[in-house]
Amino acid sequence: MLPIGNIYLFLNVILNYMERELLRNRKATEQRLLSAIQELIEESGFEKLGINAVASKAGVSKMLIYRYFGSLDGLVAAYIEQYDFWINFKSNLPKKEGLENFIKEMFHCQIAVLRGNYTLRRLYRWEFMSGNKFIKDLRRQREDKGVWLIEAVSRLSGHPCREVAVIATLLSASISYLALLEENCDFYNGISLQTDEGWEQLQEGIDELISLWISKL
Repeated sequence: MLPIGNIYLFLNVILNYMERELLRNRKATEQRLLSAIQELIEESGFEKLGINAVASKAGVSKMLIYRYFGSLDGLVAAYIEQYDFWINFKSNLPKKEGLENFIKEMFHCQIAVLRGNYTLRRLYRWEFMSGNKFIKDLRRQREDKGVWLIEAVSRLSGHPCREVAVIATLLSASISYLALLEENCDFYNGISLQTDEGWEQLQEGIDELISLWISKL
């Protein structure tokens, strides 16, 4: 017969293993649900998105959507959170001499993320019409990241935060707007929104604006 201490140790090992397996299974299920969101929107558009359709596509019970995400809105918000450029922006801040290229590359990446993810663009449109607690949390996360970046760029550049905030807002909002407009608008002020050449033109313009702004130092 095993000593009591050994029995407790054995049970603890078993319980830890079960907890790890449950966590692993939950993460796998969550990812299946997030992938189902993308597949359904790419196949049928946002209008056909529903609890039953998502659960069926993922091959899981719809009760797991409520258990893991609270609601369909919570699941959609989780997809945005996973792919949103600003929420997920992580980069080591440059030294002062590397700031200009750092800023340019940051906005180039925002363009690449938006143009490369059809589902994300569709869900951003949904977000514009929503104000639930999930969306408020997403906006808070973006705001926190934006304020952090603005303060960092202000310190490195010597420009006041108010000025940095205006430049950042105009550039990031313009990129978002034009990326969302792309599917339904061929041209904007003569710039082709549906071709790589048009977006290269926009990137060149953004780079020029950033260079002019940095040169004020």
